[in-house]
Amino acid sequence: MARWGGTEVDPSEPDELYPPIEPYASGMLEVGDGHSVYWEACGNPDGKPALVVHGGPGSGCGPQARRYFDPERYRVVLFDQRGCGRSTPHASDPATDLRHNTTHHLIADMERLREHLGITDWLLYGGSWGSTLILAYAQAHPERVTEAVIASVTTTRRSEIDWLYRGAGQIFPEAWHAFREGAPEATDPTGPATEPAGLVAAYARLLESPDPAVRERATAAWCAWEDAVLSLEAGPGPAPYSGRPDRDQQAMVRICAHYFSHGAWLRENQLIDEAHRLAGIPAALVHGRFDLGSPLTTAWELDRAWPEAELTVIDDAGHLGGPATRRAVLAALDGFAG
Repeated sequence: MARWGGTEVDPSEPDELYPPIEPYASGMLEVGDGHSVYWEACGNPDGKPALVVHGGPGSGCGPQARRYFDPERYRVVLFDQRGCGRSTPHASDPATDLRHNTTHHLIADMERLREHLGITDWLLYGGSWGSTLILAYAQAHPERVTEAVIASVTTTRRSEIDWLYRGAGQIFPEAWHAFREGAPEATDPTGPATEPAGLVAAYARLLESPDPAVRERATAAWCAWEDAVLSLEAGPGPAPYSGRPDRDQQAMVRICAHYFSHGAWLRENQLIDEAHRLAGIPAALVHGRFDLGSPLTTAWELDRAWPEAELTVIDDAGHLGGPATRRAVLAALDGFAG
């Protein structure tokens, strides 16, 4: 199963996507601080530019995301954010310093990639963590964004982080207890909603340990909790987190804990409060009513704050989406293709 930033495609379901395509160009772009990001371009070189912003943070881009775009009408660009996928240095290496891996660095990387490819402006598409990065980029550079298509909406507020790593424990108490026990040194496992959760910060410290056994245990415990939250909707195949290759799993968890323990370096409610910066940018928001990873409230609040956004609520979907989610995303992308 291919997972992109919060949406999975179950191979047992009817195929509604465009046929698989391969990149016509790819490369490594030096972005500073010793980092290079992998990028690729697919579809029509003269088509409408679109950027795929993957989730995680740290999941890396995958080939399935290419198939949401009409290859005759879109010039689709994908990239691996700092520290993951094919970008270097890789966060699975404990020697990789994460100090220069922040939301603001990723926004700058996206701008550098746009300039490198000679693109004036582009449509942004992604979900889950990808939606946070899309909103942060679009608010920093609204003149560079033509439209946005966002699934499984998140803004990475501290209140959202607190829900995912503490509040959801009310639904999965046994799994949350195991997650809590995975970081016994956490002195404040809840933390107030206005601050990064103490438990997440404790995991971030464990993932920086020089002892590989400590890092492996922390990674496994984190993945088990994430999979528990998604367990009511995950289909057949590998688990969304635990089923990843070890190297990718380690990088993603380390990057997630790093970002979430810092509240993504955003003020609480920043992306909702500053939605007025998105005025004039049409957007399609697609969200599952039963999303336990990022409850519908965030998508609803963003829709109310962004007049040009249209929210589609999928009543039978969660964070990973499903057939109706895919159809809504495909319809939006087809509609914006011109």
